[in-house]
Amino acid sequence: MAQAPFMKAPEPEQKYEVGDVVEVFCDHEKGGQRIRGWLKGIVVQVDPKMVAVQFRSNVFLTDGWMVPDHILWFPVNSSHIRFPEKRATRGVPQGELNSQKEE
Repeated sequence: MAQAPFMKAPEPEQKYEVGDVVEVFCDHEKGGQRIRGWLKGIVVQVDPKMVAVQFRSNVFLTDGWMVPDHILWFPVNSSHIRFPEKRATRGVPQGELNSQKEE
């Protein structure tokens, strides 16, 4: 059987894997206050449609209830879950980091 040509490689089956560090946009506690923003967590379960993320701080459902096990579920394609943004190293320009490693 001949294979059909394609212009773009197919997307991987799963975007997230157990153990990945991700950021989630949710209601959580920071400094004793409840805020809505990005919070880092760890992926603890993945299935074809949903991703479970566990957090160290208290997280809340949209209707205000605190989640006792600190785990929130999100659709795999949700805009409220992402991999953490890469941040530049503070204080040392990138070129200087490379020269320090070589020495």
